[in-house]
Amino acid sequence: MAGKFELYKDNAGEFRFRLKAGNHENIGASEGYKSKSGAENGISSVKKNSPLDERYETFEGKNGKFYFHLKAANHEVILSSQGYSDHSGAKAGIDAVKRAAPDADTEDLTKI
Repeated sequence: MAGKFELYKDNAGEFRFRLKAGNHENIGASEGYKSKSGAENGISSVKKNSPLDERYETFEGKNGKFYFHLKAANHEVILSSQGYSDHSGAKAGIDAVKRAAPDADTEDLTKI
């Protein structure tokens, strides 16, 4: 089962997207964008940058959980992960993004 992006509008009126794996689990989420086209450009950037190892940064949060960011060529964060209990969990999350993002379709929930 393929992954997908879900494009939606949050309670503050900003556009966001999340990447879901084929099993419907959230893999990562975006920041808020003022415009729908900005979020759509973010999705395109995730698709383009997700196969590149050098675009990922893993780190341990203050809460002791491990996270990753996917960054664009300009070093801006374009996708942030959930917290994982260990470093290997974050690495597995990165692998899931690499598998799901490049060919993922987008479900536009802003039209619902």
